[in-house]
Amino acid sequence: MLHLTISQGDGVPIYLQLVRQIKTLIATGRLKPDGELPPVRVLAQQLVLNPNTVVRAYRELEVAGLIYKKRGAGTYVSSEVTPYTDAECRRILAERADALVVEGLNLGYDEDKLVALLRERHKTLRRDAPDEEGA
Repeated sequence: MLHLTISQGDGVPIYLQLVRQIKTLIATGRLKPDGELPPVRVLAQQLVLNPNTVVRAYRELEVAGLIYKKRGAGTYVSSEVTPYTDAECRRILAERADALVVEGLNLGYDEDKLVALLRERHKTLRRDAPDEEGA
């Protein structure tokens, strides 16, 4: 089971949220080459989405060469994927951290409150995360 989260209110289309998260899981090695992705209907049901949203995300990932389909057998991670370097992971996270810090400051959160929130969310997500085998 993939551990993906969808935010209805952040302004990013849902299919694009799926694409970004699956790309990250692939690039960081959490999804292994030739590993099977959940069927469209299963992922749509898990995330309470329209199956067409998952189809669109999978199609975009397939066009990018990150996944491939075996007719009648499922959808798999391409073996041609290069994992992100540590520097690239750090760059991606720095961008997101910058946005979080700015939004936190705008909402009146100081550094201590932001760090406490991150720790709380980390603990919650780790507790709720499925076994990491396969994803």
